[in-house]
Amino acid sequence: MSESSKGASLAFGQVVIGPPGSGKTTYCHGMQEFLARIGRRVVVVNLDPANEVTPYQCAVDISELITLPDVMESLKLGPNGGLIYCMEYLEANFDWLQEKLAAFRGHYYLFDCPGQVELYTHHGALKNVFAQLAKWNFRLAAVHLVDSHYCTDPGKFISVLCTSLSTMLHVELPHVNVLSKMDLIEQYGKLAFNLDYYTEVLDLSYLVDHLASDPFFKNYRRLNEKLVEVIEDYSLVSFVPLNVQDKESMRQVMQAVDKANGYSFGDQEHRSLEALMSAAVGADFHFTSTLAVQEKYVQSQDKAVEEEVMDM
Repeated sequence: MSESSKGASLAFGQVVIGPPGSGKTTYCHGMQEFLARIGRRVVVVNLDPANEVTPYQCAVDISELITLPDVMESLKLGPNGGLIYCMEYLEANFDWLQEKLAAFRGHYYLFDCPGQVELYTHHGALKNVFAQLAKWNFRLAAVHLVDSHYCTDPGKFISVLCTSLSTMLHVELPHVNVLSKMDLIEQYGKLAFNLDYYTEVLDLSYLVDHLASDPFFKNYRRLNEKLVEVIEDYSLVSFVPLNVQDKESMRQVMQAVDKANGYSFGDQEHRSLEALMSAAVGADFHFTSTLAVQEKYVQSQDKAVEEEVMDM
Protein backbone atom coordinates (compact mmCIF):
# COMPACT_ATOMS: atom_id res chain seq x y z
CA MET A 1 0.00 0.00 0.00
CA SER A 2 2.77 2.38 -0.84
CA GLU A 3 1.49 5.90 -1.30
CA SER A 4 3.57 6.39 -4.40
CA SER A 5 2.59 3.09 -6.01
CA LYS A 6 -0.20 3.69 -8.47
CA GLY A 7 -0.28 0.05 -9.45
CA ALA A 8 -1.14 -1.20 -5.97
CA SER A 9 -4.28 -3.33 -5.77
CA LEU A 10 -7.51 -1.64 -4.77
CA ALA A 11 -9.01 -2.14 -1.33
CA PHE A 12 -12.74 -1.72 -0.78
CA GLY A 13 -14.62 -0.91 2.38
CA GLN A 14 -17.04 1.17 4.41
CA VAL A 15 -16.54 3.99 6.89
CA VAL A 16 -19.42 3.70 9.37
CA ILE A 17 -20.33 7.09 10.76
CA GLY A 18 -23.23 8.69 12.60
CA PRO A 19 -24.32 10.24 15.90
CA PRO A 20 -23.96 8.49 19.28
CA GLY A 21 -26.37 5.61 19.81
CA SER A 22 -27.21 5.17 16.13
CA GLY A 23 -25.91 1.59 16.13
CA LYS A 24 -22.53 1.88 14.40
CA THR A 25 -20.76 -0.82 16.42
CA THR A 26 -23.76 -3.15 16.19
CA TYR A 27 -23.85 -2.56 12.43
CA CYS A 28 -20.14 -3.38 12.08
CA HIS A 29 -20.62 -6.58 14.06
CA GLY A 30 -23.67 -7.62 12.02
CA MET A 31 -22.14 -6.70 8.66
CA GLN A 32 -18.90 -8.51 9.52
CA GLU A 33 -20.83 -11.72 10.21
CA PHE A 34 -23.06 -11.28 7.15
CA LEU A 35 -20.18 -10.70 4.74
CA ALA A 36 -18.17 -13.57 6.22
CA ARG A 37 -21.10 -15.93 5.62
CA ILE A 38 -21.24 -15.07 1.92
CA GLY A 39 -17.52 -15.72 1.60
CA ARG A 40 -16.08 -12.22 1.72
CA ARG A 41 -12.81 -11.78 3.62
CA VAL A 42 -13.64 -8.93 5.98
CA VAL A 43 -11.87 -7.12 8.82
CA VAL A 44 -13.11 -4.45 11.20
CA VAL A 45 -10.96 -1.43 12.03
CA ASN A 46 -11.96 0.36 15.24
CA LEU A 47 -11.25 4.09 14.89
CA ASP A 48 -13.32 5.04 17.95
CA PRO A 49 -10.99 5.69 20.92
CA ALA A 50 -14.02 5.64 23.23
CA ASN A 51 -14.86 2.02 22.30
CA GLU A 52 -13.61 0.07 25.30
CA VAL A 53 -15.48 -3.17 24.54
CA THR A 54 -16.16 -4.26 20.97
CA PRO A 55 -18.51 -7.19 20.20
CA TYR A 56 -16.83 -7.87 16.87
CA GLN A 57 -13.42 -9.38 16.14
CA CYS A 58 -11.20 -6.32 15.79
CA ALA A 59 -8.24 -6.50 13.38
CA VAL A 60 -6.92 -2.96 13.98
CA ASP A 61 -7.74 -0.98 17.11
CA ILE A 62 -6.94 2.70 17.63
CA SER A 63 -6.67 2.01 21.37
CA GLU A 64 -3.20 0.61 20.62
CA LEU A 65 -2.26 4.13 19.56
CA ILE A 66 -4.38 6.33 21.82
CA THR A 67 -7.43 6.11 24.08
CA LEU A 68 -10.00 8.72 25.06
CA PRO A 69 -9.74 8.17 28.87
CA ASP A 70 -5.97 8.70 28.74
CA VAL A 71 -6.37 11.93 26.75
CA MET A 72 -9.09 13.26 29.06
CA GLU A 73 -7.00 12.52 32.14
CA SER A 74 -3.64 13.79 30.91
CA LEU A 75 -4.85 16.88 29.02
CA LYS A 76 -7.88 17.67 31.23
CA LEU A 77 -10.25 17.62 28.26
CA GLY A 78 -13.91 16.74 28.07
CA PRO A 79 -15.28 13.90 25.90
CA ASN A 80 -15.81 16.06 22.81
CA GLY A 81 -12.47 17.84 22.99
CA GLY A 82 -10.78 14.53 23.77
CA LEU A 83 -12.25 12.84 20.68
CA ILE A 84 -11.12 15.69 18.45
CA TYR A 85 -7.61 15.45 19.90
CA CYS A 86 -7.58 11.67 19.28
CA MET A 87 -8.57 12.13 15.63
CA GLU A 88 -5.90 14.81 15.16
CA TYR A 89 -3.38 12.45 16.76
CA LEU A 90 -4.39 9.70 14.34
CA GLU A 91 -4.02 12.16 11.46
CA ALA A 92 -0.48 12.91 12.66
CA ASN A 93 0.36 9.18 12.81
CA PHE A 94 -0.64 7.92 9.37
CA ASP A 95 2.42 5.66 9.32
CA TRP A 96 1.00 3.65 12.23
CA LEU A 97 -2.33 3.19 10.44
CA GLN A 98 -0.66 2.29 7.14
CA GLU A 99 1.51 -0.34 8.79
CA LYS A 100 -1.47 -1.92 10.57
CA LEU A 101 -3.67 -2.00 7.46
CA ALA A 102 -0.89 -3.46 5.32
CA ALA A 103 -1.17 -6.74 7.24
CA PHE A 104 -4.67 -7.29 5.82
CA ARG A 105 -4.24 -6.81 2.09
CA GLY A 106 -6.95 -8.41 0.01
CA HIS A 107 -9.60 -7.97 2.70
CA TYR A 108 -12.78 -5.91 2.76
CA TYR A 109 -12.61 -3.20 5.46
CA LEU A 110 -15.22 -1.92 7.91
CA PHE A 111 -14.08 1.25 9.71
CA ASP A 112 -16.01 1.82 12.95
CA CYS A 113 -15.79 5.59 13.55
CA PRO A 114 -16.48 7.81 16.59
CA GLY A 115 -19.96 9.09 17.39
CA GLN A 116 -19.27 12.82 17.48
CA VAL A 117 -21.33 14.64 14.85
CA GLU A 118 -18.91 17.59 14.63
CA LEU A 119 -16.23 15.28 13.24
CA TYR A 120 -18.40 14.71 10.15
CA THR A 121 -19.93 18.15 9.71
CA HIS A 122 -17.20 20.67 10.70
CA HIS A 123 -13.85 19.27 11.78
CA GLY A 124 -11.33 18.16 9.17
CA ALA A 125 -9.32 15.41 10.90
CA LEU A 126 -11.45 12.40 9.92
CA LYS A 127 -12.04 13.83 6.47
CA ASN A 128 -8.26 13.97 6.03
CA VAL A 129 -7.93 10.39 7.27
CA PHE A 130 -10.43 9.26 4.63
CA ALA A 131 -8.57 11.27 1.97
CA GLN A 132 -5.30 9.59 2.97
CA LEU A 133 -6.92 6.17 2.70
CA ALA A 134 -8.01 7.09 -0.83
CA LYS A 135 -4.36 7.85 -1.67
CA TRP A 136 -3.53 4.32 -0.49
CA ASN A 137 -5.96 2.97 -3.10
CA PHE A 138 -8.87 2.44 -0.74
CA ARG A 139 -12.28 2.74 -2.41
CA LEU A 140 -14.60 3.64 0.46
CA ALA A 141 -18.25 4.49 0.89
CA ALA A 142 -19.56 6.36 3.92
CA VAL A 143 -22.41 4.54 5.68
CA HIS A 144 -24.19 7.19 7.71
CA LEU A 145 -26.45 5.64 10.35
CA VAL A 146 -29.44 7.55 11.72
CA ASP A 147 -31.79 6.17 14.36
CA SER A 148 -35.16 5.52 12.68
CA HIS A 149 -37.13 6.82 15.68
CA TYR A 150 -36.46 10.36 14.41
CA CYS A 151 -39.05 9.66 11.71
CA THR A 152 -41.79 9.76 14.35
CA ASP A 153 -41.02 13.42 15.10
CA PRO A 154 -41.24 15.77 12.07
CA GLY A 155 -39.05 18.42 13.70
CA LYS A 156 -36.31 15.94 14.51
CA PHE A 157 -36.53 14.41 11.04
CA ILE A 158 -35.89 17.79 9.39
CA SER A 159 -32.90 18.21 11.73
CA VAL A 160 -31.64 14.75 10.70
CA LEU A 161 -31.98 15.67 7.03
CA CYS A 162 -29.91 18.82 7.56
CA THR A 163 -27.23 16.86 9.45
CA SER A 164 -27.14 14.15 6.78
CA LEU A 165 -26.78 16.71 4.00
CA SER A 166 -24.03 18.57 5.86
CA THR A 167 -22.20 15.28 6.46
CA MET A 168 -22.44 14.28 2.79
CA LEU A 169 -20.99 17.60 1.66
CA HIS A 170 -18.20 17.63 4.25
CA VAL A 171 -16.97 14.02 4.17
CA GLU A 172 -16.74 13.96 0.35
CA LEU A 173 -17.19 10.21 -0.09
CA PRO A 174 -19.81 8.13 -1.92
CA HIS A 175 -22.57 8.12 0.64
CA VAL A 176 -25.31 5.76 1.82
CA ASN A 177 -27.68 7.06 4.49
CA VAL A 178 -29.23 4.32 6.60
CA LEU A 179 -32.24 4.38 8.93
CA SER A 180 -31.12 1.97 11.64
CA LYS A 181 -33.14 0.03 14.24
CA MET A 182 -36.19 -0.32 11.98
CA ASP A 183 -37.36 -3.25 14.11
CA LEU A 184 -37.86 -0.82 17.02
CA ILE A 185 -39.58 2.03 15.20
CA GLU A 186 -43.10 1.01 16.27
CA GLN A 187 -42.12 1.52 19.90
CA TYR A 188 -41.83 5.28 19.34
CA GLY A 189 -45.31 5.88 17.94
CA LYS A 190 -47.04 6.05 14.58
CA LEU A 191 -45.49 7.65 11.52
CA ALA A 192 -47.33 10.63 10.04
CA PHE A 193 -46.71 9.26 6.52
CA ASN A 194 -45.78 5.96 4.88
CA LEU A 195 -42.22 4.72 5.39
CA ASP A 196 -41.25 5.36 1.76
CA TYR A 197 -42.01 9.04 2.33
CA TYR A 198 -39.09 9.14 4.78
CA THR A 199 -36.70 6.83 2.95
CA GLU A 200 -37.14 8.59 -0.42
CA VAL A 201 -37.47 12.04 1.23
CA LEU A 202 -40.51 12.97 -0.85
CA ASP A 203 -42.28 16.35 -0.97
CA LEU A 204 -41.27 17.87 2.37
CA SER A 205 -43.92 20.58 2.22
CA TYR A 206 -46.31 18.03 3.75
CA LEU A 207 -43.93 17.69 6.68
CA VAL A 208 -43.87 21.47 7.15
CA ASP A 209 -47.69 21.55 7.12
CA HIS A 210 -47.74 18.75 9.67
CA LEU A 211 -45.33 20.71 11.87
CA ALA A 212 -47.43 23.87 11.57
CA SER A 213 -50.32 22.09 13.27
CA ASP A 214 -48.23 22.11 16.45
CA PRO A 215 -48.62 25.47 18.28
CA PHE A 216 -44.92 25.49 19.23
CA PHE A 217 -43.67 25.04 15.64
CA LYS A 218 -46.30 27.33 14.12
CA ASN A 219 -44.11 30.36 14.83
CA TYR A 220 -41.16 28.72 13.06
CA ARG A 221 -42.94 27.79 9.84
CA ARG A 222 -40.88 30.17 7.72
CA LEU A 223 -37.62 28.78 9.14
CA ASN A 224 -38.72 25.21 8.48
CA GLU A 225 -39.73 26.11 4.92
CA LYS A 226 -36.25 27.52 4.24
CA LEU A 227 -34.53 24.47 5.74
CA VAL A 228 -36.68 22.20 3.60
CA GLU A 229 -35.86 24.26 0.50
CA VAL A 230 -32.13 23.77 1.10
CA ILE A 231 -32.57 20.01 1.46
CA GLU A 232 -34.72 19.73 -1.66
CA ASP A 233 -32.49 22.02 -3.73
CA TYR A 234 -29.52 19.69 -3.21
CA SER A 235 -31.74 16.62 -3.73
CA LEU A 236 -29.06 14.32 -2.31
CA VAL A 237 -30.54 12.80 0.84
CA SER A 238 -32.37 9.47 0.83
CA PHE A 239 -32.30 6.52 3.20
CA VAL A 240 -32.03 2.74 3.17
CA PRO A 241 -33.99 1.10 6.02
CA LEU A 242 -32.03 -1.37 8.15
CA ASN A 243 -32.84 -4.11 10.62
CA VAL A 244 -29.55 -5.79 11.57
CA GLN A 245 -31.42 -8.95 12.57
CA ASP A 246 -32.96 -9.34 9.11
CA LYS A 247 -30.79 -10.93 6.40
CA GLU A 248 -32.77 -9.39 3.52
CA SER A 249 -32.39 -5.94 5.05
CA MET A 250 -28.64 -6.46 5.43
CA ARG A 251 -28.42 -7.62 1.82
CA GLN A 252 -30.14 -4.46 0.57
CA VAL A 253 -27.75 -2.24 2.52
CA MET A 254 -24.77 -4.27 1.28
CA GLN A 255 -25.92 -3.89 -2.34
CA ALA A 256 -26.35 -0.12 -1.91
CA VAL A 257 -22.84 0.21 -0.44
CA ASP A 258 -21.29 -2.06 -3.09
CA LYS A 259 -22.74 0.20 -5.78
CA ALA A 260 -21.47 3.31 -4.01
CA ASN A 261 -17.83 2.22 -3.59
CA GLY A 262 -17.62 0.29 -6.87
CA TYR A 263 -17.22 -3.18 -5.38
CA SER A 264 -20.13 -4.45 -7.52
CA PHE A 265 -18.01 -4.02 -10.64
CA GLY A 266 -15.00 -5.91 -9.31
CA ASP A 267 -14.01 -9.52 -9.77
CA GLN A 268 -13.68 -10.40 -6.08
CA GLU A 269 -16.91 -12.40 -6.21
CA HIS A 270 -18.94 -13.98 -8.99
CA ARG A 271 -21.16 -11.30 -10.51
CA SER A 272 -24.26 -12.32 -12.42
CA LEU A 273 -25.72 -10.19 -15.21
CA GLU A 274 -28.60 -9.36 -12.90
CA ALA A 275 -26.27 -7.94 -10.25
CA LEU A 276 -24.36 -5.83 -12.76
CA MET A 277 -27.59 -4.47 -14.28
CA SER A 278 -28.79 -3.65 -10.78
CA ALA A 279 -25.64 -1.60 -10.12
CA ALA A 280 -25.73 0.03 -13.55
CA VAL A 281 -29.26 1.37 -13.29
CA GLY A 282 -28.90 2.34 -9.64
CA ALA A 283 -31.80 0.20 -8.44
CA ASP A 284 -32.59 -3.44 -7.81
CA PHE A 285 -33.21 -4.74 -11.31
CA HIS A 286 -34.76 -8.22 -11.16
CA PHE A 287 -35.60 -9.73 -14.53
CA THR A 288 -37.97 -12.33 -13.09
CA SER A 289 -40.00 -9.88 -11.03
CA THR A 290 -40.11 -7.39 -13.90
CA LEU A 291 -41.43 -10.05 -16.27
CA ALA A 292 -43.97 -11.16 -13.68
CA VAL A 293 -45.32 -7.62 -13.28
CA GLN A 294 -45.47 -7.17 -17.05
CA GLU A 295 -47.30 -10.50 -17.48
CA LYS A 296 -49.80 -9.60 -14.77
CA TYR A 297 -50.40 -6.21 -16.38
CA VAL A 298 -51.01 -7.78 -19.83
CA GLN A 299 -53.39 -10.34 -18.36
CA SER A 300 -55.39 -7.63 -16.62
CA GLN A 301 -55.58 -5.65 -19.86
CA ASP A 302 -56.78 -8.72 -21.79
CA LYS A 303 -59.40 -9.39 -19.15
CA ALA A 304 -60.65 -5.81 -19.35
CA VAL A 305 -60.96 -6.08 -23.13
CA GLU A 306 -62.88 -9.38 -22.84
CA GLU A 307 -65.34 -7.84 -20.37
CA GLU A 308 -65.85 -4.85 -22.66
CA VAL A 309 -66.59 -7.19 -25.60
CA MET A 310 -69.07 -9.20 -23.51
CA ASP A 311 -70.89 -6.00 -22.53
CA MET A 312 -71.32 -5.11 -26.18
